Amino acid sequence: MQEIDVLGRLLEEAEALLKASGIPYVVDRTEPTHHKFPVDETHLYVVRQIAVPEDGLIHILAAAKQRKEVFDDGIQNQR
Repeated sequence: MQEIDVLGRLLEEAEALLKASGIPYVVDRTEPTHHKFPVDETHLYVVRQIAVPEDGLIHILAAAKQRKEVFDDGIQNQR
């Protein structure tokens, strides 16, 4: 099975690379269990990549970027 490293990339960039290489893949999402910081659903990143020879797929786990904005005075922005 051909493999390409997409770990740490934006999901849309990873998908484009996999499609261009003709590598079949599936995407699952994960979310934080604590909601202390809001997440940015527009920026999904690949946090795990596993090649499974039995099904011939690359399994991708994507997570949204957590927004951790801080004001100039050091107080966290909790929108």
